[in-house]
Amino acid sequence: MTKLTAAATAFSELVVEVFRVNGLALEAGDLLARPAGLTSARWQVLGVVDHGPAPVSNVARMMGLTRQGVQQIADALQREGFVEYVENPHHRTAKLISMTEAGREALRQVEARHAAWADRLGKRIDPSSLRAAVDALRQARQVLEEDASSPARPARKG
Repeated sequence: MTKLTAAATAFSELVVEVFRVNGLALEAGDLLARPAGLTSARWQVLGVVDHGPAPVSNVARMMGLTRQGVQQIADALQREGFVEYVENPHHRTAKLISMTEAGREALRQVEARHAAWADRLGKRIDPSSLRAAVDALRQARQVLEEDASSPARPARKG
């Protein structure tokens, strides 16, 4: 077994905790979103297009997901009347995902449940600890983004 440095151990522990928190957060998100007819993934897409219509590729980039995954979510949202596809003045074929009134109403319902949930849980953690965690995660994301675009990074096997 390869011995990890202290820095490698700390970073690896952070990644494992992020995986665990992500799973629990998605589960909680599904519970918060279910009464509005949504899932965590659908809630996230609606949250992005709430700021204005956007192409699937932009939504995927903002969420850190694949374009294909977001396309499937957007298609499901469209079938259920939460979004519609509208013409994109900047691209002939890449339509924009646009929120419908039903989507906006569902999103507002989830946001209200989320606010109460986040307040209840947030009160159980010291605010300075939460701030430090956010800062550390932001730094980790930036390092991962830089590494992903580094020419020194090993090529993906395909």
